[in-house]
Amino acid sequence: MNLYLVRHGQTAHNRDGVSLGREDVALTPLGEQQAAAAGEALASAPLARVYTSPLQRARETAAAIGRRHALEPAIRSGLIELDAGEAEGLTFPELRARFGPFLEQWMGPEGHEAVMPGGESIRDLERRLLPLIPELLDPAAGDVAVVSHNFVLRVLACRLMGLDAAAFRSVTVDVASISSFAVDGKRVVVRGLNDTCHLGALNLDRHGRSV
Repeated sequence: MNLYLVRHGQTAHNRDGVSLGREDVALTPLGEQQAAAAGEALASAPLARVYTSPLQRARETAAAIGRRHALEPAIRSGLIELDAGEAEGLTFPELRARFGPFLEQWMGPEGHEAVMPGGESIRDLERRLLPLIPELLDPAAGDVAVVSHNFVLRVLACRLMGLDAAAFRSVTVDVASISSFAVDGKRVVVRGLNDTCHLGALNLDRHGRSV
C-alpha cells in the first residue's frame, strides 16, 4: 500500500509569518488553489481513504483530494496541530520577547521536550499520534492520504522512517507539499519527501520569485 502525507494549503498566518496552532482559520485564495493542485497530483493514485485533521484548513485541503476519488475525508482528532497555547498568533520577535526561556529550550537539542506556553510539546504530540499509526498502515484498508499540519507531519514522517520525535527538525513539510511512502508489511520505504512540484507557478509571484 501507499501512504501520502499532505500539508494543508496556505493560510494568512503562514503567509504573514505568525505562529499557528489550533486556531481554526481558512485557506487563503492561494491556499485553495494549492489544495486543488494537491488533489490533481493525487488524482491518479488509487486512494481508498482520506484522513484529515478536524481543523478547517486541513478539511478544505482533504476535500479537494477526496472529491477526485468520490471519498469523504474521515476526521481523526489525533491529526490536529500542536497546541501552541499562548504562542498562537505571535511573530518570532514577539515570541522571543515574551517567552525567551521557552524559546531557548525550543531551539536547543531538547526542543522536542519544550512545552509551548499553555500548550503542548512535540513529545506530547507524538504520544497522541502514535495510536493512530497502526490504522494508517493497515494494508487491508488500501492506499491513504493523510492531510494535516506542519509539526504533526514532521513527527509522523520521522516515525515512519524509524526516527524519534526528537528528529522533527530533520524533516521539512511546506504548505500543500506531498510526502509519499510505500508500505510492505513492516517495511516502510520513502518514495518522496516535501514534494511541491505540483504547485508549479502557484508558488511564484509575477516576477517569477518564490512566495
